[in-house]
Amino acid sequence: MNLGFFGLQFSFGLQQANMSPIYSFLGADEASMPLLWLAGPVTGLLVQPLVGVLSDRTHSRLGRRTPYFLIGAALCSICLFAMPYSPALWVAASLLWILDAANNVAMEPYRAYVSDRLDPAQQGAGFLMQSAFTGLAQTLAYLSPTLLVQAGVSADLIDANGIPEITRIAFLIGAVLSITTILYSVLRVPELPLDAEERERIAGVALTAGSALRDFVAALRDMPRPMRQLAVAMLFQWFAMFAYWQYIAFALARSLFATADAGSAAFRQAVLVTGQAGALYNFVAFIAAFAMMPIVRRAGARSVHAGAMLLSGLAMLSLCLVSSRIGLIPAMIGIGIGWASLMGNPYVMLASAIPPARTGVYMGIFNMFIVVPMMIETLVMPIIYRPLLGGDPRNVLLLSGAMMLIAAAATLRVKEGRTGTVSAS
Repeated sequence: MNLGFFGLQFSFGLQQANMSPIYSFLGADEASMPLLWLAGPVTGLLVQPLVGVLSDRTHSRLGRRTPYFLIGAALCSICLFAMPYSPALWVAASLLWILDAANNVAMEPYRAYVSDRLDPAQQGAGFLMQSAFTGLAQTLAYLSPTLLVQAGVSADLIDANGIPEITRIAFLIGAVLSITTILYSVLRVPELPLDAEERERIAGVALTAGSALRDFVAALRDMPRPMRQLAVAMLFQWFAMFAYWQYIAFALARSLFATADAGSAAFRQAVLVTGQAGALYNFVAFIAAFAMMPIVRRAGARSVHAGAMLLSGLAMLSLCLVSSRIGLIPAMIGIGIGWASLMGNPYVMLASAIPPARTGVYMGIFNMFIVVPMMIETLVMPIIYRPLLGGDPRNVLLLSGAMMLIAAAATLRVKEGRTGTVSAS
């Protein structure tokens, strides 16, 4: 049932690895790069909470979640197919807005689908498998251009807009995977039919903008203290990760290939190396997520997450000293451990801090803790990139590393209970 999640995460991996290079091939300036990535946080902020509420209250012949899977996957496939054919910067940026919105339409109901379909004893394994498919999908997405080169496609074969053929083929593969994996999941594991009581509840609940807003404001007012403390760490760690994704290709182009020319063969090689490095840290995250489980049970999620953010921060700082591809390996191991923790341990810390009756609204607010730092980064980075960071992407990685270290310190302030989760008091 989680194979569909593989297709969604392959799409996200393609975006992380390729959007900055595509924008550069089409003439974007490095300083404006974060603004071109604004689609992700804005659509995540608006679409996921809305679709989550709508899918909870949808009753159709296809089920509650399936209509959103199919709509999101179809739009995602169309945008993935069209992206590498973008003739101009504004076309690529527009397609990313639609692509991110489509991914978010499918993403939120897909997480609920696991809870709907599995009994409580199976849900832990279900979500763990979902995390495993995330790591595997993004590993292959980052690695796909390199695999295509090894299969005989030249990295220097480009179209009139400067976009490499290997990028085009990788996005075509993503387009096919997006729709076929979702279709396979919903056909092989259809949603369970709603019972009469659930259908009556859906029919009897009026969803209005006013009631939704009142619930949201009340939840913000009553937010548990540990969740507020966790928001500080989330601010720094997600600012850091978003900046890292945007500038890692440019930083490696300068460090390993001594180029800032997006039209050069050396830059295309830097993009390939960035994909290989991204595949490595995602594979490390895939392994580390399993390895962390017994450690979290013994030491607690807070300590493990703080340690992982420390390792990730040191790894990002070390990237500015890397002068060979081999030197990337320890840095990617550190970032992979941090990425594994980032995708799991904050949710473990959150679990016992929120009342069960408000799980939905607090999960929506928690998603804001991710996308709001991304939005802040997109607005701040163009302002500071040249005056404070000297127009050098390697300095962005230094800033990201420092923010990860601050996130590690902030994590230690979160009040944690004896069971390895945070106390709600």
